[in-house]
Amino acid sequence: MKRKLFILILALVLIFGLTASTNAQEYSFELEKEVVHVFYNEDGSMSLDYTFFFKNNAGAHIIDFVDVGTPNNNWRFSSISADVNGQAVEISSDYQGDGSGFAIDMGGYAIPAGGSAKVHVYVGYVDEVLYPNDEKEDYASAVFGATYFGGQYVTGNTDMSVSLHLPPGVQPDESIYYYPSDNWGGNQEPISKIDENGRITYTWYDPNANGYTQYQFGASFPSNYVPASAIITQSWLEKIGFDADAIFGLLMCLGMVFFFVGIPIISTVQQRKRKMKYMTPKIAIEGHGIKRGLTAVESAILMEEPLDKVMTMILFGVIKKEAATVTNKDPLRIKVANPIPEKLRKYEKDFLDAFTDGKNNRAVQRKKMQKVTVNLIESVSKKMKGFSRKETIAYYKKIMERAWEQIEAADTPEIMSEKYDKALEWTMLDDNYQDRTSTVFQHRPVYTPMWWGRYDPAFGKSSAGKSVSAPSSSGGKSLASSMPQLPGADFAASVVGGAQTFSDKVVGNLNKFTSPVTQKTNPPPVSTSSGSSGSSGSCACACAGCACACAGGGR
Repeated sequence: MKRKLFILILALVLIFGLTASTNAQEYSFELEKEVVHVFYNEDGSMSLDYTFFFKNNAGAHIIDFVDVGTPNNNWRFSSISADVNGQAVEISSDYQGDGSGFAIDMGGYAIPAGGSAKVHVYVGYVDEVLYPNDEKEDYASAVFGATYFGGQYVTGNTDMSVSLHLPPGVQPDESIYYYPSDNWGGNQEPISKIDENGRITYTWYDPNANGYTQYQFGASFPSNYVPASAIITQSWLEKIGFDADAIFGLLMCLGMVFFFVGIPIISTVQQRKRKMKYMTPKIAIEGHGIKRGLTAVESAILMEEPLDKVMTMILFGVIKKEAATVTNKDPLRIKVANPIPEKLRKYEKDFLDAFTDGKNNRAVQRKKMQKVTVNLIESVSKKMKGFSRKETIAYYKKIMERAWEQIEAADTPEIMSEKYDKALEWTMLDDNYQDRTSTVFQHRPVYTPMWWGRYDPAFGKSSAGKSVSAPSSSGGKSLASSMPQLPGADFAASVVGGAQTFSDKVVGNLNKFTSPVTQKTNPPPVSTSSGSSGSSGSCACACAGCACACAGGGR
């Protein structure tokens, strides 16, 4: 008996150990090599060319994103390209580092634990990178700091080379180089040569550098090789006539105004914003991986979309499932099907109950819908346990964007109508879905969905809808083409207007509707007599696979 008990305990310990090991999986990688080329162009802009050789450590999280820091915000997104082992990957604006930069979405070429890959990144245009040389008149100076990654994630040394390519036409006896920053352990005197395009190039090399330190390099050249406008000489205040003392005085005045007026206003705005953050704080305890299988409504809750939009999405859902019919739009009244269809989700049943119980009393109806929302938020929070909120949101945003792309790329009104019918709730995750809906359908006819009569009570009485049909490729009729047709602008206005009516007439004031929900799902912290303050944020990353360069330190 004791032997069996010992074996059972040992098995449980092993299982627990494996589980703990899995849960503790963190990002950890080597940057084996890095090659950087910095081109200063004849128009005064900069082009950057990075090549990273990553080796993901055994047992580490996959490297699925790489954040690349930039010298400033004056770069063109359209000029950026990237590839992994020669395979093109997407560029994302979802940069997670401090300062300026962009992200490389590794997609299907994410680097698994124990794997290696070469990641090549090219930035074609960065502006405002040149300054006057304080020591040599009529010279422009260029100082460059390479992107770097979080020291808690990077292991080992990096074979690193950095090359600065001066503008075309600069002569060897005209150019000047600066010694690298003190933390650079490689050659202080650069290797000077002429590149294949006839440009002077300075190269610094260190086989024992690292990927978590920012190294700086610089050069200078006659300013006549670039436009005068490309050299940053004055602040905008100085350009309009303020001298340094005047600027200091102005800043002091602005500081006083900010202290006595700005801070109270900001505090009020932050309190209002906080009331709209209804997601339970438990979800902040991040896990790993994507939670698949969420509905569009559940995804909207996870993204903390405005609750009037969430309620409208549920309304469209129950109408499409033949569980409800709009009998009047203003004020909005719906008739619930009897019996209600099977396989409705719990939040859809609760939503219908709220309309049924409160049909003659808006206050009761709102209170019921607030309860629906609280239950829905708690349900999503439970489903997200052990999963990454950030990765999950990114996943569902991609679903939303693909839905819009399929609608916008549709060749015929039939196909467009069918795509929109299927993806309606997903398109509403777009922050700009109202304008986008109006733009997409503005100049094309729309075949109304099968459920349109249950959504628009005036549709069946109107003569505007006219049955038309178009032959399908098989010689028959498509489902969409057998339905009545509306001008696209009218269709879009009805969808967007219906959502607005729901918000105004049913939900009412969004702040007042959301505040009681937030009080239950994300109540403000209780202040204590000790008056302890919260910890300040730092440049720390939730995902080192998202290797990045912050303005003052990498993650």
